[in-house]
Amino acid sequence: MIRPEVKALLIRWREALIGLGVAALGLYWALVSFGILEWLGWAFVVAGLALIVTGIQRGRFRRAGDGPGIVTVREGRVAYMGPEAGGIMDMDSLLRLELHPDGPSWVLIGEDGSRLTIPADARGADSLFDLFAALPGLGLDRLLHHLAHPGAAPQALWSRGHKQLR
Repeated sequence: MIRPEVKALLIRWREALIGLGVAALGLYWALVSFGILEWLGWAFVVAGLALIVTGIQRGRFRRAGDGPGIVTVREGRVAYMGPEAGGIMDMDSLLRLELHPDGPSWVLIGEDGSRLTIPADARGADSLFDLFAALPGLGLDRLLHHLAHPGAAPQALWSRGHKQLR
């Protein structure tokens, strides 16, 4: 019986916590063993640290998931089904990514001018992290900063053909 707040916290930071466990196990093996197990321990430490770094990024991106609508991602195609609006967009046709302060919400703008607005706390919106991370030139630290501090005006985070928007 875990309290809902604690369960939500553990789920949000699960990758970082797993990385911490892997690194701790690796450090134990590296310090008390000899030979191949010692080297395997150091490899676990490195892998655990990598998991911690990516887990912290994912944890900062992940929201409660109790917002309006559902997001699904399949083979580079984002689908959002909300109570009042929704749509589908292929990431290959993505021209621009914006973060709007209302909610906050992601706005994906396609080559044909279509717009897909997705609340950052919609169920499944955490699956957008991998898609956004794959956008060339998009700085994840900048994206996470704007998500934590959305400001008053919409922020253009990425545009095709530009190295990085400021």
